[in-house]
Amino acid sequence: MDQRNAEDLIQAYQEGKRDFSNLDLSGLSIFEANMPEVNFQGSCLRLAYLPYGQFNRLEAPGVDLQGSELGDIQLYQANLSHANLSQAKLVRANLRSATLAGASLVEANLQGADLRYADLRGADLRRANLSQANLDQANLSDAHLEGANLFRATGVAVGTATFDFTTVHPDGHQHHIDGD
Repeated sequence: MDQRNAEDLIQAYQEGKRDFSNLDLSGLSIFEANMPEVNFQGSCLRLAYLPYGQFNRLEAPGVDLQGSELGDIQLYQANLSHANLSQAKLVRANLRSATLAGASLVEANLQGADLRYADLRGADLRRANLSQANLDQANLSDAHLEGANLFRATGVAVGTATFDFTTVHPDGHQHHIDGD
C-alpha cells in the first residue's frame, strides 16, 4: 500500500481523483475534510484524525479505521460494510442511512450518533457506547450488543440482535436473558 500525507491526498482529491482504495493512510490527520463520494475501500486509516469531516456517500467497505477520531463526521449514506471501526470515536457522527453490515464497532464510542435507517445487520457492537444515539428504523438484525451501552438511545428495536446481562438498555436497566 502507498503511504500518502494529508496534503497529497487533498491535492489529488481537488484535482478530481476519488479512488484512494487499498492505500496505507494510517494516522492521516485532516480537520474538517470535505471529501464526499471518495473511495477508501480496503484502505488502512488506523488512528486517523478526521473530526468534522464531510464524507457523505463514502465508499469504504473493508476499510480499517480502528482507533480513529471521527467525532461530528458526516457519513450520510456511507458504505462501511465489514469495516473495522473498533475503538473509533464517532461521537455525534451522522451515519444516517449508512451501511455498516458486518462491521466491527467493538468498544466504539457512538454517543449521540445519528444512526437512523442505518444497516447494522450482523455488526459487532460489543461494549460500544450508543448512549443517546438515534437508532430509529436502524436494522440491528443479528447484531452483537453484548456489553453495549444503549442508555437513552432512541428508536432501539433489537429484534434478532444478541445481548447479555451486561448490556445497558435504553431505560438504564441491565436485564438477564431467559428470566435469570
